[in-house]
Amino acid sequence: MSGDRNTSPWPGRPDGKPPTLKDVARLAGVSPITVSRTLNQPEIVRPALREKVFRAVRESGYQPAMLTTGSAPQESRLIAILVPTIVNSIFADTVQALMQTLTEAGHQTLLGLTDYSTEREEQLLDALLRRRPDAMVLTGTLHTAASRLRLSQAGIPLVECWDQGERPLDMLVGFSHVAVGQAVARALLARGYRHFASLTLDDPRGRLRRDALRDELAIQGLAAPADVSLPPPATPALGRQGLARLLDVGACPEVVVCSSDTLAHGALAEAHARGLRVPEELAVMGFGNLASAAHLIPALSTVDVRGAEMGTQAAEALLARLAGAETRLRRDTGFELVMRESTR
Repeated sequence: MSGDRNTSPWPGRPDGKPPTLKDVARLAGVSPITVSRTLNQPEIVRPALREKVFRAVRESGYQPAMLTTGSAPQESRLIAILVPTIVNSIFADTVQALMQTLTEAGHQTLLGLTDYSTEREEQLLDALLRRRPDAMVLTGTLHTAASRLRLSQAGIPLVECWDQGERPLDMLVGFSHVAVGQAVARALLARGYRHFASLTLDDPRGRLRRDALRDELAIQGLAAPADVSLPPPATPALGRQGLARLLDVGACPEVVVCSSDTLAHGALAEAHARGLRVPEELAVMGFGNLASAAHLIPALSTVDVRGAEMGTQAAEALLARLAGAETRLRRDTGFELVMRESTR
């Protein structure tokens, strides 16, 4: 049948051996040294040429490797962890639990920062997979098509955390951002709030929570909240700027829902600077339950996503797989609304 034909431009090696750097060069129509330069120093290669080489790598299934001494492949004892940021980070508890559990089991960890960018994640994967890690932890389930292909070819245990998704690469430990947005809307509606606004960090998970909040409010017949989208990483100063923008254009919310505790911290500071009483004149809701949230004045209402539990479970799943278990873990770690003094 025509549907069974291999239409890939890469016919494979006739001897059945893995593709080599020369094979990639031939497929891309460039020299082997150009392929090597692109893989090792992509920042100095023209974007069009870089994409041409990366496309040939993907189509051929070539796996760049670090130089070895010629001995048989061995465990690297290295596990790579990719997170968006560590600046004022809501990911800190997850990373700490991951690193502690893996280190106690005799593994080294390598941390990569994606800056909330799937394209940056793709670049990091090219570099990290050359180091032959034994396993990898990724934040979220959104990846470029090239990243999904490279990871599926890597043949190592993978855990995606901080999310739930329908097409996990391998194992999955996290929570539903849609469910968080719905739960926040329902809790605030139950407290009598009807005029909402939001400060949203421009990352896909934050947008999911914001959109779920909007949808839940629409079900109740309420207008979409005024929203300010803010560039990552989150800082208190950015939260102040975001609330200032909302108020300066005439928005009069009863409650502002922030996509992180860090932004909420800044919103509280801006409200105080403007003489707004919290929560009487403006309520503030955060996300992440940072260690500082309970100690702000007033104490911040937020969402606890059980970050340490996510990290521990992700690490234990990787260790079990590396020990030979056939686990295909799908774990929803859930979340908890923590209502404090910043909401009535």
